[in-house]
Amino acid sequence: MNEQTGNAQNGAQAMVRMLEAHGVKHIFGLCGDTTLPFYDAMRELNHGMTHVLTRDERSATYMADGYSRVTGRVGVAEGPSGGGATYILPGLIEASESSYAVLGITTDVSVASYGRYPLTEVDQEALMRPLTKWNTVIRRADHIPRMVRQAFRAMTTGRSGAAHLGLPYDIQYDAVPEADIWADPSFSSYPAYRMGPDDSAIRAAADAILSAKQAIIVCGGGVVISCAMDELDRLATRLDIPVATSISGQGSLAETHPNCVGVVGSNGGTDETWEAMANADLVIFMGCRAGSTTTSRWEAPTAGTRVVQFDVDPMVLGAVYQIEVGVPGDLKLSLAALNAELDRRGQGKESFGGAAAVADIRKRKFDRFAELADSNEAPIRPERIIATLQKVLPEDATVVSDPGTSCPYFSAYYTLPKAGRHFITNRAHGALGYSMSASLGAWFGRPDSKVVAMMGDGSFGFTVGELETVTRCRAPITYIVFSNSNFGWIKASQHDDCDQRYYNVEFNRTDQAAVAAAYGVKSWKVEDPDKLEAVLREAIAHDGPTLVDIICQPLEEARAPVRRWMG
Repeated sequence: MNEQTGNAQNGAQAMVRMLEAHGVKHIFGLCGDTTLPFYDAMRELNHGMTHVLTRDERSATYMADGYSRVTGRVGVAEGPSGGGATYILPGLIEASESSYAVLGITTDVSVASYGRYPLTEVDQEALMRPLTKWNTVIRRADHIPRMVRQAFRAMTTGRSGAAHLGLPYDIQYDAVPEADIWADPSFSSYPAYRMGPDDSAIRAAADAILSAKQAIIVCGGGVVISCAMDELDRLATRLDIPVATSISGQGSLAETHPNCVGVVGSNGGTDETWEAMANADLVIFMGCRAGSTTTSRWEAPTAGTRVVQFDVDPMVLGAVYQIEVGVPGDLKLSLAALNAELDRRGQGKESFGGAAAVADIRKRKFDRFAELADSNEAPIRPERIIATLQKVLPEDATVVSDPGTSCPYFSAYYTLPKAGRHFITNRAHGALGYSMSASLGAWFGRPDSKVVAMMGDGSFGFTVGELETVTRCRAPITYIVFSNSNFGWIKASQHDDCDQRYYNVEFNRTDQAAVAAAYGVKSWKVEDPDKLEAVLREAIAHDGPTLVDIICQPLEEARAPVRRWMG
C-alpha cells in the first residue's frame, strides 16, 4: 500500500465519492467478482446515487446513453472484468461516435496479477483505446480522483463522447487522501467550456449565405447536443430558409415549424424532401458530418454546389466536401454570432421562400403517406402504426427506436411537435437491441415524459431479459414490436440487391406479448388494424410497463422510405 498522509479512504470509496462530486445521480451496471469492493462502497456510503442492476453490460451502456441524450449529463455504466469489459464496449462505441457523454467503468483483475494469466484478464486499455474519446486503466489508487476528473473533462468538452476507466481489484482497497476528492462542476453536464467562433469566419459565412439564391440548412445531431434550437429557429425564420435534418438531427426544429423540411437522405428521407437538398445552390451543414446516409451516398450536394459548414470539431470541416467557409465552434455560440452579424447588417427577413417550398413538399409527402396510413391491409402496414402513434402520443413523449423497421418510417412520417431530443435512435453503428434498454435510461432521465420504445422482433430477441429490469424499476414504458419474423432490413436488401435470393434471414414467429407477460409486463398482440388505436391508447395510459406486439407487413413487401428501395 502507498504511504498516505491525513485522512484516507480506499480506492472503491474514492471512485464513488468522485462520481458523486461530478453530480452523477444514476449508475447502470452488472455485478462481478472484480466489482466486490466497488459495490460494497456503494452500499455503505451515503451518496444519493441510484444504482440500476441490469441483466447485460451492453444494456447498461445503452441505458447510460439514453439517459445522457435526454438530460445533457454524463451517463455512467459499469461492469466487471473479462466478458463484462467486452460486453460494455458496444454502447461506448455508439455513444462516442454519436457525440454523447457516457462513462464506462470496468473493474479489472489486480495489477499485481497482470501477465500471470489470471482468470478474466484482458488488456482493457488496448481494447477501449480506438473506440472511446478518452481511456485509461488506473494503476494506483491515489490516481483515481485525477483520472476521474480527466475523464469527465474529456467527455464534456469539445466534441462530446465516451470515456473508459479501468479499476483494478487490488487498488480498490488501497488508500486515497480525502482531500483529493473534488470536481469542477462545469463538467457535470455538456457542452462544457464552450468555445465561440472567429469573427472573420462568421462574416464570411454570412456573405456566402446572403449571396445564395436557393440555400438550405442541413442539421445533424450537433444542434440538439449544443441546445442551439432557439438560435436556429431565429435564423431560419428571419431568412425564411428551409431546414432539413439527418435522423440524428431531428429536433433541431419542431417538425411543425413552417421552415422544417424533415429528414433528408437515404434513410427516413423521401423523394419529396430530397428535392430540397438536390435543388439547393448552397448547402449549410450545421453540426452534420455530411456522411453517407444524409447525402444519400454523396449524391447531393453535387460537385458544383457551394457548401458552408459549422461544427464544434474542426476535423469535420471540409472532410467530405470542399467547403467555401468553415466555422469551427460551439453551435449555440456560432448561431448566436451569425444572428448578431445579421443584426449588425440590418438584415431583417431575407426570403429564400423556404416556408412556401416546405409547405408544398410536406403536402405532397403526406398526401402520399395518407393513402398507405389509412390502409386496412393485414398484416398491418407500418405507415398505419406511425399514423396511429401520431394520434395517441402526448406532445412531450420521448420515443426510442432500434435502427430497423420502425426507424425510417418514424423519421419520415411522424411529425415531432417540439424541438429538442424527443426521438432517440442509435444511428452511428446501428446495433440491434438498443431501444429496449436505452428507453429505460431515458425514463430515468426524463420520468415525467411518456417513453415509448419501438423495435422489430429481431431486436426484441437481443435484450429481452431487460424486461425484468423494467418491471423491477416499475417504469411505465410502452414497448411496440414490429413483428414480421425476419431480420427485415437484410431481407429487404436481399430482395433488391440479390434479386430476391433470400438466405438465413428468417426465424420462427414468437409471441412477444406472451413472453413479455411472463416478465410481468401488461401485453397485447394486434393483428387487426381496426383494433390498433384502442390498444395503443390503453397501453400508453397504463401506469406500468406495457408491450404491444403488432403483426406488421415485412419490409421486403413494403414501400419503406429508404432511397435505394424506392427507385
